Amino acid sequence: MAQKCKICGKGPHFGNVISHANNTRRRRWNPNLQRVRAVIDGVRKHVRVCTSCIRSGRVKKAA
Repeated sequence: MAQKCKICGKGPHFGNVISHANNTRRRRWNPNLQRVRAVIDGVRKHVRVCTSCIRSGRVKKAA
């Protein structure tokens, strides 16, 4: 399953971890995705959305 928000499309970011000795290794920062029941186009669905979309009100939660 893709690590991508269904509303805003936010996905993982990639970069390096750099130690004090300047050793580098690759890592990824995943978005904080939650599986919620939301109303999309008048239909209740389970969708994976990021917490920033939930907090900003872009997702209408199903009751």
